[in-house]
Amino acid sequence: MSVSQRGRSNATVFIVATILIDAIGFGIIIPVLPRLVMEVGGLDLAEATRMGGWIAVAYALMQFLCGPLAGNLGDRFGRRPVLLLALAGLAVDYVVMGFAPTLAWLFVGRLIAGVFGASFGPATAALADITPPEERAKRFGLVGAAFGLGFIIGPAIGGLLGEFGHRMPFYAAAAFSAANFLFGLFFFPETLAHENRRPFSLARANPVGALLAARKLRGVLGLAGILLLWNVASMVYPATWAYFAIAQYGWSNRMIGISLALAGISMLVVQGALLGPVIRRLRERRTAMIGVAVAAVGYLGYAVVPYAWFGLTMIVMTALQALVQPSITALMSKRAPADAQGEMQGFIGSLNAIGAIAAPLLLNPALAWFTGPDAPVYFPGAAFVIAAAFALAAFLCLALTRRVRDEVQMPSSKD
Repeated sequence: MSVSQRGRSNATVFIVATILIDAIGFGIIIPVLPRLVMEVGGLDLAEATRMGGWIAVAYALMQFLCGPLAGNLGDRFGRRPVLLLALAGLAVDYVVMGFAPTLAWLFVGRLIAGVFGASFGPATAALADITPPEERAKRFGLVGAAFGLGFIIGPAIGGLLGEFGHRMPFYAAAAFSAANFLFGLFFFPETLAHENRRPFSLARANPVGALLAARKLRGVLGLAGILLLWNVASMVYPATWAYFAIAQYGWSNRMIGISLALAGISMLVVQGALLGPVIRRLRERRTAMIGVAVAAVGYLGYAVVPYAWFGLTMIVMTALQALVQPSITALMSKRAPADAQGEMQGFIGSLNAIGAIAAPLLLNPALAWFTGPDAPVYFPGAAFVIAAAFALAAFLCLALTRRVRDEVQMPSSKD
């Protein structure tokens, strides 16, 4: 089975839209979540920061568990049914969360969102299905750009709608998911050829199985470790930014949304205009090193300079960190055969989820402790210091690791 040119165009639009919807749904609640948790739970900011960390962990845990499952289901049954089911589930879940009367409802809602939000692997695998290996870094840059655009639209909508109530952003996210489901239902073709499908294996459809399977591919585990370090560092934004901005700058929901939208615009420019040319000149590894180095310096800047204007400036300056994820993802993708792209992307999704689990467990308690009544010194930047340390570790690993060959496409795993 081959996908026509028109089919590839429709598939690309749908895939990018799916990532965009995921990013909008993820980002739209960030500006309102701290005050929603404070309202529903009757908590102060430090307590809400800790609780918000656990809510983030609930979401990421299900992403970790379901990422390989979604990827393997996509390798067996095709990308289309997996992605459509995920979008339909998200639309329903956002409505449920919009009516959440207690913290328990929010927890359950984020658990369900984590299950249906594990569509990143199948979506990027679908993009790999219709893209030559040498073009994948650029196409994965589209994925990153879509996520960046989602981080413009999502927080901006969340901040604005949050002025009319902390629950309004959830209803908007439901509408976006439902609209993309309808588009995919009528226009998204299947991208995975029947000859590239493989039997479903439960052993490979769980995080441990995915790790063991990825171990067989040369160079993958080293890159996985680097990506994990980076994920913990970069998760400082979604995990703590809204709480940090209230504690450090005293910002409203609207201002938090504007700041995150500015971050999204900056990263979109980087991935849309700089990623391709930089990778062609420097290749993926050096490109990733540049992004990580800039991020480490920027995180320290957030930590030690308490002025709001400086925070907005650093959002723009650190946008080069948007080079990192697509560069490392492209390196890992090229080490997987054609019939295991979904599995590889599911594995990458699980690594992203591990970082998203670890980051709130490390960063939110640090922020809560140093802004709480028992803090030895008031220091909201503590979480960014930890993030900078992880970014520095990722940079050193990239600098010391052996240069990987990135022009070879692996043969089929059935060969």
